[in-house]
Amino acid sequence: MLSAIRLPELLQRYLNGAVDALLSGAPGRHNNFAGPLLEEALLPASSLSWRVLKNPIALFVGGTAAVILELAEPAVRAGVWEHSSFRKDPMGRLKRTGLAAMVSVYGARSVAEPMIARVVRMHASVSGTTAAGIRYSASDPQLLSWVHATASFGFAEAYSRYVDPLSAQNFNEFYGEGAPVSRLYGAVAAPRSIADMQALFESTRPRLCPSPIIFEFLRIMHETPAFPRPLRWMQPTLLRAAVELIPERLRESLGLSERYGLRGHERRLAKWAGACADRIVLPASPAVQSCLRLGLPMTYLYV
Repeated sequence: MLSAIRLPELLQRYLNGAVDALLSGAPGRHNNFAGPLLEEALLPASSLSWRVLKNPIALFVGGTAAVILELAEPAVRAGVWEHSSFRKDPMGRLKRTGLAAMVSVYGARSVAEPMIARVVRMHASVSGTTAAGIRYSASDPQLLSWVHATASFGFAEAYSRYVDPLSAQNFNEFYGEGAPVSRLYGAVAAPRSIADMQALFESTRPRLCPSPIIFEFLRIMHETPAFPRPLRWMQPTLLRAAVELIPERLRESLGLSERYGLRGHERRLAKWAGACADRIVLPASPAVQSCLRLGLPMTYLYV
């Protein structure tokens, strides 16, 4: 494994500020990871999940792919589009969702468990009817399992594709590690292995369908700044990298033609960015703050 990259101080401060900005607008966000001292998270620091989710490129690419897959499911699409602030404040919604994912993995148990309980209570109040007249509830275990599966799939695939290849054993390990967290959210049937993931995709495929909302989401993500200005030129490339994570047959059925995917040089750029991001230690990141909380060196996940 490659060692951490030591950056010039000015560049280090700039990138650290950029990561911190991605969590801005979330009250007490630093306390979510810095304390209580020595308190363990729901997943151990030695887990593969801690190493994968520390990478901001894998998070952005994998998280975007997960949303595309969620919006392909009519009931999830209706819940996201009709009962959230995504259309009015897309980055605010993504930041809050990303912060919840980080707390679930890195936050101390006494922080993570109450946060998850609040999310579960919020889901209990969300229900409605799809355009086809089908009733849905955000607390439906089947829908929750799909949402958690798309996130697990997106993060693992993004890391493997654009950061460092994962073996079949690694994928199984990553999916299995997510089980304790997914159960707390009510996603009792979330995949725990590659075989489970493939079975869920196959059983869900008949319900997945194209929608203008998927393309509206991609337009919003293209136009809404997600990175600091000097790094914003990478955003369109990383969005196309996310589209390429969608399984080919499903991508075609959703109308995501080749023009939505990566060009040759962009694929190399995405891999370069992901590999570099995996070696840059940023003190503001949840992963590093959580390592320090546990008394581990800030480079623990980078060596």
